[in-house]
Amino acid sequence: MAPSDTETRPSEARDRLLTTAAGIFYGQGIHSVGVDRIIAEAKVTRATFYRHFPGKEDLVLAYLRAADQAIRGQVDAAVAGGLPAPDALRAIAESIAQGIRSPGFRGCAFLNAVAEYPDPGHPVHRAVLAHRQWFLDTISTLMASVRETGAEAAAQHFVMLRDGAMAAGCLVDPAPICETFLRGVDGLVRAHAAREAS
Repeated sequence: MAPSDTETRPSEARDRLLTTAAGIFYGQGIHSVGVDRIIAEAKVTRATFYRHFPGKEDLVLAYLRAADQAIRGQVDAAVAGGLPAPDALRAIAESIAQGIRSPGFRGCAFLNAVAEYPDPGHPVHRAVLAHRQWFLDTISTLMASVRETGAEAAAQHFVMLRDGAMAAGCLVDPAPICETFLRGVDGLVRAHAAREAS
């Protein structure tokens, strides 16, 4: 039995609110945008907004959860291909580079958000740190599959290369940034693996 319009409308409205907010938050910042603008651009009522998101912070957290899920999906796709760990790391780096090369790229959504929420106790700040910890842990696990010793340091280096590429990729021509990033990751993976052989 197909759901009625009243059963499907709330989730459609929520998706529209989230999609609208994501585009605005990512493109223009979080604090600079009010709820009224998101409501107007999503073409929903104020009551609909508050039915799905008790406040703007809830919407911001949902935006970051959606960004987190998208990145996890990219990483999972790279890992699920059954590639050896060094190639999975390179595939993750390539997916990051594709994001940097994409139209409208404006840096890392998480680094952008944490710049607006510097209080370490704030839920948005904690959500950013949780995402970054997951990413570091994931890269660390892959590096440990290449070589256990030094995996954490190699993973931190990977994340640092990623952060630099994300920051620079929205300031200048992303092509040489991505080339440098991918070359850096390849060199890091090779150096990490070579230490095992020596």
